[in-house]
Amino acid sequence: MLDYAALRAVAAVVETGSFEKAARRLNVTPSAVSQRVRQIEERLGTALVVRGSPCQATEAGDRLCRHMETVGLLEADLFERLPALAQAGPEGARATVSIAANADSLATWFLTAIADFTQATGHLVHLAVDDEEHTAEWLQRGAVLAAVTSLEQPVIGCRRLALGKLRYRATASPAFVERHFPEGVTREALARTPSLVFSQKDRLQTRWMQLAVGEDIPGPTHCLPSTQGFVDACLAGMGWGMNPEMLVAAHLADGRLVELHPQMPLDIPLFWQINRLTADRLETLTRAVLSVAREALLT
Repeated sequence: MLDYAALRAVAAVVETGSFEKAARRLNVTPSAVSQRVRQIEERLGTALVVRGSPCQATEAGDRLCRHMETVGLLEADLFERLPALAQAGPEGARATVSIAANADSLATWFLTAIADFTQATGHLVHLAVDDEEHTAEWLQRGAVLAAVTSLEQPVIGCRRLALGKLRYRATASPAFVERHFPEGVTREALARTPSLVFSQKDRLQTRWMQLAVGEDIPGPTHCLPSTQGFVDACLAGMGWGMNPEMLVAAHLADGRLVELHPQMPLDIPLFWQINRLTADRLETLTRAVLSVAREALLT
């Protein structure tokens, strides 16, 4: 049988980032937490926690943590139906749900859905942020229970639901465009003009250039891993970048930003993928995500 005291210790260390904080959460000593983690690692013959500041889960540890999230959801459902049992559970315990989403969704619409879910259920949420083309990888390796992703193909063991399209605009300040694109968006201009990228994984600028001039043009780039920072950098004249239309519509309307190529948006289809084993118990989450997505995204 599984040693759930040990599994809770592993999950607490990963969630809090340290053995000391995990001990305070579980109301035991740090040595007791360390012993429980060590014993289950020895039993399984593999490391579950990478010791450090903060402590992090190994791939095997991630899967055990997702199992404990599922257990937490089951317990929450059971306690709701049989309140007397809640007294026997850990004091103040709440179910935790790990989710992956891209930063632009988080900055524009997804946080509203998460807030609705947490207010309706009282559950806690751990959000992992990654590029929309890579959030599905978090699902594939068992690091999260659900994800907002641009991957249309269902991840094995997951349900997939279409959310809509997040529209992007290639924008820059008027002075920047006048200086760097006096003859319009050309291959030569793109090759010498600074652009903004969120990270090495960010392909939005590449995809837009292929749409605009038929190919990816390597050029100088500023790496700026912040959605709001992208908007601010464009306003400040640092470079051009792909910004969610929702974040720059007002700036485009008042002329503080302009499009590099008017009437050439880039629409990115988004999907909600959720682990089938927990999908029914996270129906409230899925409903919240779909409801907000219908209002915020393009069909």
